[in-house]
Amino acid sequence: MTDAAMTGTPPLLDVIDLVKHYPVRSGILRRRAGTVHAVDGVSFSLGSGETLGLVGESGCGKSTVARSVLRLVEPTAGHIRLNGRDITHLSKSELRTHRRSMQIVFQDPFASLNPRMTAGDIVGEPLSVHGLASGRKQQARVAELFEQVGLRPDQMRNYPHQFSGGQRQRICIARALALGPSLIVCDEPVSALDVSIQAQVINLLIDLQRKNDFSYLFIAHDLAVVAHISHRVAVMYLGRIVEIADKTELFRNPRHPYTQALLASVPVADPKAKRLTPLVDGDVPSPVNPPPGCAFHTRCRYAMDRCRIERPVLADAGASHQVACWLNEGTGREA
Repeated sequence: MTDAAMTGTPPLLDVIDLVKHYPVRSGILRRRAGTVHAVDGVSFSLGSGETLGLVGESGCGKSTVARSVLRLVEPTAGHIRLNGRDITHLSKSELRTHRRSMQIVFQDPFASLNPRMTAGDIVGEPLSVHGLASGRKQQARVAELFEQVGLRPDQMRNYPHQFSGGQRQRICIARALALGPSLIVCDEPVSALDVSIQAQVINLLIDLQRKNDFSYLFIAHDLAVVAHISHRVAVMYLGRIVEIADKTELFRNPRHPYTQALLASVPVADPKAKRLTPLVDGDVPSPVNPPPGCAFHTRCRYAMDRCRIERPVLADAGASHQVACWLNEGTGREA
């Protein structure tokens, strides 16, 4: 449960049973041969000024959730509510006004910047598209945004290839800030950067959030980064959220075997430090043919007969802590 939920304040973002399936086609006639279950019933909420970290292995559906929330890809089913308004089925023209409230920072800053445009034009483009500023007013606003993200206004005339990787990501952040959004989706924004630069960008994101009070849906592989920036953390496996909790609670008391396995895989610099025993065997099943019941049962050493038949749903496992695991009910060994 979020702080917003506890105080009775409606969440900024409410995602309910989100589903995204992709057809698999083969043959000359391109007939449907199967379905990729990229996202298979994801629900979560995000309060104002909050950061929700979304973690999991590659291919678990994190980026698909992010793009579905922003309607960059069309959901197969489910509902997305932004500021209390259901935006799931809005037309492109109806969605246009809501675009100002939700922006994204992509993983690869170079690929998400137009190499033929100057940095100033890139950051100023959203202002032009939405008719918010032009001419000198736009230039002044862009210069202000450059200073907010740690760039010099005289760099507005430079092209993307003239910046370093960290500077290019700062341009992407400035572009995301241009319209004054209430929600920013960060899709692994520091994974392509050097470790020393990662810390600078993460601290910048935290400072900007404190000043502007917007919310982040923050996707990452690096659990240390997630622990630093997030208020709550959701763990995904094969298209579903298997655990969601307050950051401190999740890292101190992981309840799902998959979450325990993720934490056990984090490298420790001290060779004498006690490590958690790895709890995962085998490979991730194919999302084209996910296993019945709990999707994790094929790799879980605690799997029971029930796990192979029934799919667990997120259930309370303590204050601000939910787990989708039958062991949470007290049957068998506690996760």
